[in-house]
Amino acid sequence: MVQVMMQLPDQLAEQILPVRRWLPIVLELGLARLKTPAAQTSAEIIEFLLGNPTPAEVMTYHASDRSQERLQRLFALNSAGLLSEAEQAELTELERLEHIVILFKAQVADQTRQVF
Repeated sequence: MVQVMMQLPDQLAEQILPVRRWLPIVLELGLARLKTPAAQTSAEIIEFLLGNPTPAEVMTYHASDRSQERLQRLFALNSAGLLSEAEQAELTELERLEHIVILFKAQVADQTRQVF
């Protein structure tokens, strides 16, 4: 793992400090959000993490009904062989976001076990 040090304006540092444990995932999702058709789902996850959730809240987190319904629709279209190129890109990105959340939950679960 690479350690990154940077200088930030005081106001930004004040906003980041309370959520610093979630910063790596927020950065990863934020970067994904810049280039994804699934930007709304990325934004939802980032908003959740910026609320500084407890480990228990992280473990019970799931995407909004809108995001889940969209994913199910894309899966159905994919199964029927009817996905457009843009929809295929969106499905790929939603699957990537889901993978990030699963890995994040596993990391939180591991850290929680280490505490006890």
